[in-house]
Amino acid sequence: MSVRVRYFAAAAEAARTDAEERTETTLVALRAGIVADHPALGGILDRCAVLVDGTRHDDDVPLTGVTHVDVLPPFAGG
Repeated sequence: MSVRVRYFAAAAEAARTDAEERTETTLVALRAGIVADHPALGGILDRCAVLVDGTRHDDDVPLTGVTHVDVLPPFAGG
């Protein structure tokens, strides 16, 4: 089982990729894994919105059956 993680804007810059396949089975494990693999995300991940199949989650959820997770940093604009 794998889930596609898509990074946007500053998160993509920090991860040095727009997307990758991950094998973690919970959101907490995924967060820890991506920071371990992409240390530059450690400074911004806590401020990012994390969407699991389009729904924002700030707590732990299982990733079984999930197709994608989006990591969206805060955006400024008007």
